[in-house]
Amino acid sequence: MRKLAFFLFFAVAVASFSGCMAPMSPVSGLIFMDVKAPLTATSNTKGKKVGKAEAKSYFGLVAMGDASIEAAAKAGGITKISSIDYESKTILGIISTFTTVVYGD
Repeated sequence: MRKLAFFLFFAVAVASFSGCMAPMSPVSGLIFMDVKAPLTATSNTKGKKVGKAEAKSYFGLVAMGDASIEAAAKAGGITKISSIDYESKTILGIISTFTTVVYGD
């Protein structure tokens, strides 16, 4: 009975922590993930400027940063957005990074 209780506790702990350590991604990797993917595009012509904004998570316990589209556009001096991509990276679920990349003029 004691082993069953330990197993259930361990399973619940792993399940509750595993969902909050990985950033958004179309695919995932348990050990390592480094993915770039499109988020959206507009009818505006492709711009020459690029802006990035980033948020990080540590151990799925502490998360900080501003990865908003507005912050990325401001960082690149962009007023007319043509497309938005994102980059998602995690290493063993310990350090996770989500970056919004905005293209435009």
